[in-house]
Amino acid sequence: MSKVYVFDHPLIQHKLTYIRDKKTGTKEFRELVDEVATLMAFEITRDMPIEEIEIETPVTIAKTKVLSGKKIAIVPILRAGIGMVDGVLKLIPAAKVGHIGLYRDPETLKPVEYYAKLPADVEERDFIIVDPMLATGGSAVEAINSLKKRGAKSIKFMCLIAAPEGVKVIQEEHPDVDIYIAALDEKLDDHGYIVPGLGDAGDRLFGTK
Repeated sequence: MSKVYVFDHPLIQHKLTYIRDKKTGTKEFRELVDEVATLMAFEITRDMPIEEIEIETPVTIAKTKVLSGKKIAIVPILRAGIGMVDGVLKLIPAAKVGHIGLYRDPETLKPVEYYAKLPADVEERDFIIVDPMLATGGSAVEAINSLKKRGAKSIKFMCLIAAPEGVKVIQEEHPDVDIYIAALDEKLDDHGYIVPGLGDAGDRLFGTK
């Protein structure tokens, strides 16, 4: 079964408080999401493989370490996921960025893919799907399905806030995908919103209603 990592770093928790606060305006909200994504990227890359190489410093020859293994790709779920991309790129500037667009079918209420654009070398990359919220889990599962059917073998899911219901759905549908979150909230309400949550992440990021 997939593992769930909840980041309790004081800086992440401090910034998350202001992300949740309804008084936080669009500009500050956007900046805070960007900052937390960077801090989370530091944690999510902790297990990246490294190898030893030899370089010449101004003083002598030294054996030191560099990243090895697969290349990274970041895939935001449109549209709110876009708010987390730059924060991750600050630490992994060479990463490629894909995009997956989903909408909810008004009759079935299930997510439907309307857009997918990924790097050409899908099988050779480690993918990090980013979305601020993991509520019912429907969009996350569909995004993971989209990557897998195009050949992705290594996928992680990263979000700011998750509901237990969404975590359970990913674990059941994709037990090979680990989940990285800044906070695990109480529950979903009758309308599918995370409680206590932060409202609609997309609207708060882009100033829409």
